[in-house]
Amino acid sequence: MLPNWWIWCARMADTQRLAVILFNLGGPANLAEVHPFLLSLFSDPAILRVPGWLRLPLAHLIAARRAPVARQIYAKLGGGSPILAQTQAQAQALENLLRERTRQDVRVFIAMRHAAPRAAQAAREVADFAPSRIVLLPLYPQFSTTTTQSSLDDWAHHARLCGLGNIPAQAVDAYPAQAGLIEALTQGVRKAWEELRAKGHQTARILFSAHGLPEKIVAAGDPYPKHCESTAAALRHSLADIPNLDSVLCYQSRVGPLAWIGPSTESELRRAGSQGSPVIVVPIAFVSEHSETLVELDMEGRDLALEAGSSAFIRVPTPGTSPAFIAGLAQLVEDAVHV
Repeated sequence: MLPNWWIWCARMADTQRLAVILFNLGGPANLAEVHPFLLSLFSDPAILRVPGWLRLPLAHLIAARRAPVARQIYAKLGGGSPILAQTQAQAQALENLLRERTRQDVRVFIAMRHAAPRAAQAAREVADFAPSRIVLLPLYPQFSTTTTQSSLDDWAHHARLCGLGNIPAQAVDAYPAQAGLIEALTQGVRKAWEELRAKGHQTARILFSAHGLPEKIVAAGDPYPKHCESTAAALRHSLADIPNLDSVLCYQSRVGPLAWIGPSTESELRRAGSQGSPVIVVPIAFVSEHSETLVELDMEGRDLALEAGSSAFIRVPTPGTSPAFIAGLAQLVEDAVHV
């Protein structure tokens, strides 16, 4: 029979084992994965809100039509999305910081919604780790049923299958104005502003660009636009000491025939160009680089702005592994553990 002190130590060790799950959308690793990625995306009932019997055939149709264009986009990125490598870097940075700050056995896992590694794999790995606490941390700062809720629902299903249902789990639903996020973005804007000043510019138009959403999803109660407004408001407050900056919240990446929330990033780039304004574009809803930033903004957006008449174009990097952002994520985890 084991001594009581040994059992007590073992139990204390168990209480200090923490699993953190980072959720992201994912992306195709190569051109062959573009169609499967799109099929998974449009098969998601949170994305394609049609009757169940219609969803899969319609998803096949949409994926087949969009795949050629999407392959061209990913070809510009070298043949695949960089989002997994960047999420892995964020996971490692967060794990290192949490271990340093908490002195606990912490593991950070990745669960992509529409590409590998998916929630099923992550749940199996978490079960093998046998944590005493789980924190669910979406890498979507602003909550949406199409991203955050979809990822959490997917995780819940696979967590039950892997026997994780009895382990205490706390989800971080949203953090649109979290200090670390705002600090990381503010640093990027200030650097861009200094670059413009060095070139003689005295004013700039800031576009806070977020991924768009169909109006009907918002009308059904999705809080995403309000959360985007919170992020924009926090950034405006953080940048209030910079003179002659005007800003607008706008939305990018519209697809399909439905009406989407606006104004669109494209229309705001044209408006800034028509006024000859230098432009600073800040992607506020993406925390890592992928096609929407590297192609849609850096290539297509830049060309549009300059051709429309903007005197300069600078795109602020996503937070990535910036110390401020990773520290912000660590704080979210610590707060969740102590709820």
